[in-house]
Amino acid sequence: MTDPKIQTITLPVEGMTCAGCVSSVEKAIKSAGIPEPKVNLATHEATFDLNEDLPVEQVLEAVEKAGYRLVVPADNEDSTEVAQALQAKRYQSIKANLIGASILTFPVFIIGMFLPDLSKGNWISLSLTAPVLLIFGRQFFVNAIKQARHFMANMDTLVALSTSIAFVFSAFNTIFPEILLSKGLTPHVYFEAAAVIITFILLGKFLEERAKHKTGAAIQKLMALQPKTVHQVINGQQVETAIEQIKVNDTLLVKPGETIPLDGQVVEGRSFVDESMISGEPIPVEKIAGEKLFAGTINQKGSLTFQVTQIGKNTVLGQITEMVKKAQGSKAPVQKLADRIASIFVPAVMAIALLTFAAWLVFGGTDASVQGMLAAISVLVIACPCALGLATPTALMVGIGKGAQHHILIKDAESLERAHQVDAIAFDKTGTLTIGAPKVVDIQWLDEQAKSQSELLVAIEKHSEHPLASAIVNAFEGQLKGDIEPKEFESITAAGVTASYLGQSYYIGKEQLLKDHQIEITDALAQYASSWTSEAKTVVWFADDQKALAVLAIADPVKAASVKAIQQLHDQGISTYLLTGDNQAIAKAVAEKVGIQNVKAELLPSDKSAFIKRLQSKGKTVAMVGDGINDSEALAVADVGIAMGSGADIALDVAQITLIGKDLQTVPAALKLSKKTVQTIKQNLFWAFIYNLIGIPIAAGLLYPVNGFMLNPMLASAAMAFSSVSVVLNSLRLRSIKL
Repeated sequence: MTDPKIQTITLPVEGMTCAGCVSSVEKAIKSAGIPEPKVNLATHEATFDLNEDLPVEQVLEAVEKAGYRLVVPADNEDSTEVAQALQAKRYQSIKANLIGASILTFPVFIIGMFLPDLSKGNWISLSLTAPVLLIFGRQFFVNAIKQARHFMANMDTLVALSTSIAFVFSAFNTIFPEILLSKGLTPHVYFEAAAVIITFILLGKFLEERAKHKTGAAIQKLMALQPKTVHQVINGQQVETAIEQIKVNDTLLVKPGETIPLDGQVVEGRSFVDESMISGEPIPVEKIAGEKLFAGTINQKGSLTFQVTQIGKNTVLGQITEMVKKAQGSKAPVQKLADRIASIFVPAVMAIALLTFAAWLVFGGTDASVQGMLAAISVLVIACPCALGLATPTALMVGIGKGAQHHILIKDAESLERAHQVDAIAFDKTGTLTIGAPKVVDIQWLDEQAKSQSELLVAIEKHSEHPLASAIVNAFEGQLKGDIEPKEFESITAAGVTASYLGQSYYIGKEQLLKDHQIEITDALAQYASSWTSEAKTVVWFADDQKALAVLAIADPVKAASVKAIQQLHDQGISTYLLTGDNQAIAKAVAEKVGIQNVKAELLPSDKSAFIKRLQSKGKTVAMVGDGINDSEALAVADVGIAMGSGADIALDVAQITLIGKDLQTVPAALKLSKKTVQTIKQNLFWAFIYNLIGIPIAAGLLYPVNGFMLNPMLASAAMAFSSVSVVLNSLRLRSIKL
């Protein structure tokens, strides 16, 4: 039983950037007396149970001491919308910082690399580098301090340490060059190294934040599916009412073309409703009195009056939204390899620099303090993370460009890291394996005389509102004149339609409609119908008042590339699954055509995600390929979500990889691109660190007792620059791979 004194609240969190921040915020909330807080990096929200005896201000204060901020929305504000606004603000801030840093860094780089003897060049570089660090790169120093408070170190620590040391040392040599000159040493400056590091790391942060920003947009679009106002029916009168004021058992009216706002049950009216957001199936469902309606689905041509049965988060749309939010937040972010290395590397570099300085003080002899300081700075400069910062973004940018050439869009490094590990792929059916729209795939006429009635067939179907009627009309598009006008058109619920022409009655619909009117069906046509039914095709009959004239088969055809794509995946040792909301017969027929053996049919959106979780619990790395709103939860839960570019916006936003167009053969190509890109990132990290492993001991003075060689900071900076060049060149090799 729920304790009435405990209230579950969700508040936006400001200042989080990584998984380490999530841990820090959770620890801070726990320190305020909250037992099990849940912090979601994807939505930038913290959820916790608050006892009425514990003031919320105490929690806010604890989080603020940790360097973050919980935002309490105003009474009329939604927590999720506030969190998304903060996230959008941060995205724009990083974007502005990247632009500003890039503009100032370029002249500093030119002066440092090509015009080192420029008059007043050091002072120009000093004035331009200072705002790069103190304004545009401020976040790295703030985050480094946050990490230090918790006795942790990551890439931000290394960035802050190396850039601040390089900047302070360079500023000192610019302002007081005579101190080193008096000792016979050249007062080198490293402004370009500090500025370039900040700019490239900002580029990596921008790419990551852009992916998070799109994640927030996905949830926004789900929420936007629900209209803000509804047509409430009170005492027979329509009243425009805010959706928040609607209660269970209220009566609403939904007009043609409108989105159904809440779950309910039809009281009056008849229409067809597009429920593809739930079932994924392209054919709208007929709704009459007693039928259920679901929020977010789209009414077609008729008006419906219905009684509300579920509101808010209890609607099917609300549940999908909450599940997507939960799935995105619960998917543990892959800890970047660079951060894992940095957690060990940063303290090691700091220790080596201190030991180097101490060793020179003890054993250095004349000018030991100056030589020791230069050696320590050389260690820090050669260990600077410029190449490390380039390792992922350069490979990612080249990989994205290569993918785009092959109609593959990749959002972030995390999806690249996971995709090459995929060993199971689940496919939606409609719009993914199939084209996503009903088409006439077969037709058999009784004889040539019957075939001459095709214009009449189309003329009658043009009057019908049934979704299959459009498929029949489209099948004959451009072939007929269309000057026939039938009379006495009538729609027969759940059976078909009837009309008359030149005194003769005609029928289009199910076989039962013909039997009800004692219309003759030849054995030949019956055999065709039976064969198509066994293939899970929808059978439609056309007859006059005496005999069946034709039988048509309507289906959602399989894409030509689907069979080849599935075979390529099987050749790679990847198991495939078909997950669909359609019935078992249709699902099985499609699966047999494309070569998928594992079939799960008649699934709700939550059933799809639950099945993926079961595969994951068995140790599988699972990709989900889909295109609809009904696939959004499964796409979010999967290790890698792959959306068809022709699909719904929400599916595109939730997925990490988007396939432009309809060719499924880009799925195996995307996995190959992932594998090659991840290999390149790891190679880049190797090149980024190999110079450190070789150069740090030399920079510390390891060779000085042997041959008197000292690696001065300028050479250390050059070695660092060379490692960056090698990383860029290695990334560019991705352009030449074949997918």
